[in-house]
Amino acid sequence: MSRVASFPAPPVSRAFARSRLRGRRRRSPVLAAGGVILLAFVVMALAGPLFGLDPSHIDPLGRLKPPSGQDWLGTDHVGRSVLARTVWGAQVSLAVGALVMLVTTVTGVLLGVLAGYFRAFDSVTMRVMDAVMAIPAILLAIALVSLIGAGTFVLVVAISLPEIPRMARMVRASVLVLRDQPFVEAAITNGGKTHNILIRHILPGGAGPILVQATYVFASAMILEAILSFLGAGTPPDVPSWGNMMAEGRLYLQLAPWVLAVPGVCLALLVLSVNLMGDAWRDMLDPSLARTPSDQERGR
Repeated sequence: MSRVASFPAPPVSRAFARSRLRGRRRRSPVLAAGGVILLAFVVMALAGPLFGLDPSHIDPLGRLKPPSGQDWLGTDHVGRSVLARTVWGAQVSLAVGALVMLVTTVTGVLLGVLAGYFRAFDSVTMRVMDAVMAIPAILLAIALVSLIGAGTFVLVVAISLPEIPRMARMVRASVLVLRDQPFVEAAITNGGKTHNILIRHILPGGAGPILVQATYVFASAMILEAILSFLGAGTPPDVPSWGNMMAEGRLYLQLAPWVLAVPGVCLALLVLSVNLMGDAWRDMLDPSLARTPSDQERGR
């Protein structure tokens, strides 16, 4: 089979590259849809408490009321507003997801860059990462929460630990490829300092995969927080998180399905929006992975 000779593409200015990225971003309905859904949840979480919604107000006479004009999303088994608890639950999910994404990205990128660039550091770090990855994420999180106690800080640490090795290994793989590129070797030959090479040449080359992986961590953290809360190993029972709401609502599924359905649908929509944005960013940063209309027709 004959091969077609490939020649390096002509250099493209940064301004032109940024303009092409902005153009693809404007034409991406997937990114727009995911951004609108995520923005709606952020606005709901931030503006909801301003309307005086009290998630802890109990009305025993109004328990298990269906959605109505007075209670838009109904009430739970002790008469608390499902709407108020859903709004406050959005705060918990977004806060945990954002903090886990921040901790995982910063720690994983630092470990991955050092392991990929320094061979002596690589062998030790990756063996530790392999040991952490060998433990199931849900069991590791439950063990940490059980030993230290429930709380937002503990929950963030418990969810971040299983995600850091995945981020570190992904960044390490990108650094291993970039380390042998001619522009990095030229910077080393010209006497460039190590930290300048890492910041100016290595990190920008792996920014795309890091951004996509960060969105995955964000979505995965929200799901894991809901699972831990559902199992009773996450946020305390008095905190109106979506996992706690679903754990309480499962007992009254036949009498009041809205108690479980509302937080479940909200969690699914929020995770979907983050995943849509991650897929859109992946396609924009690496257009070769995007499916064209002709590919979609052939896939049918």
